[in-house]
Amino acid sequence: MRIPLRISVVLWAIILVVLLGYSISRLLFFKSIFFAHAGIRLTQPQVATAAVESKEAGASQRVQHIPKIIHNVFHNWHVPGDDTLPKDMAEMRQTCIDTNPDFEFKLWTEKMSRDFIEEEYPWFLRTYDGYRYPVQRVDAVRYFIMQHYGGIYMDLDNGCKTDLTPLLYYPLWTTDGGRGALSNNILGSRPNHPFWHRLTLSLIPYDWKWPLPFVTIMYASGQWFLTAMWEEYHALLPRPVAGDAAKNAAPGHEHRLYRVMMDMAEGADPWVFFSHQDGGGGTWNNWDNTLFAGIGDHLLLFFVVLFAGLGLLTWVSVRCVRRYRKKKGYTRLSNRSSSSVA
Repeated sequence: MRIPLRISVVLWAIILVVLLGYSISRLLFFKSIFFAHAGIRLTQPQVATAAVESKEAGASQRVQHIPKIIHNVFHNWHVPGDDTLPKDMAEMRQTCIDTNPDFEFKLWTEKMSRDFIEEEYPWFLRTYDGYRYPVQRVDAVRYFIMQHYGGIYMDLDNGCKTDLTPLLYYPLWTTDGGRGALSNNILGSRPNHPFWHRLTLSLIPYDWKWPLPFVTIMYASGQWFLTAMWEEYHALLPRPVAGDAAKNAAPGHEHRLYRVMMDMAEGADPWVFFSHQDGGGGTWNNWDNTLFAGIGDHLLLFFVVLFAGLGLLTWVSVRCVRRYRKKKGYTRLSNRSSSSVA
């Protein structure tokens, strides 16, 4: 059965509009990841200074929101069942133990993590077990830990330079490298913050198996996912009060979350609280990580190529439709053919 020309043209037009609309929506999403973030920006020196000034002023009204507990997650993908930390990770963790002796420390192994999900969040266990890449379980369990216990979560390639107590006075914060997506390598939160409820409930609808491992990990549970949830959460908040109105506002009117800066760029604000192991991280890298790292380093060129590709696709589609229309059109018979028919 042949599709009439007009219907085929309409179908092609609908397909192009859908592709273009989807591409624009994805570009807007990537804009929120790479170019602007909601929330309140805090440098580590600002956090330290605020703590000193509060102590000198004897400000007893300052509220500690986050409990004194530091969580680490270690899932041994190479030797399952062996929960002994590699030497470099153990050394980084020890820096936090040494500088925070009054904190509780909890190391979540693979079995402990699964048992925790099964006991406290059984509705998520099927998704948790079904993740294609092991690092996605590490990503997911940290969010549930923050929701359930609160405290500070830290990747094992991060360490501590000093006491982390000044960071406990902000209800919820994540770290921001200053470029690209927000980071989920260090998190701080009070228990049962509504942000974590929204985020954990979104893990299932975001559990797509994309063709590229990097995209699956980052967008289904990793940094892109966290950033998308961050922006969605802030979009639902009332606009922040500013100026004199802020002084007269009721306590607790500010619901925005905090971004603690951890920029590695030259000339960026110094790191007061955290350290990072040289060459650390990347245990979950796949073949396409290098590809996306290159895109991140040449973001403008990437968007130029993307728009050029969309333009080329549109041009080719239009040419194909015109050629199809010309091919199926009427052609005048020659005189010889006409006479033979007569």
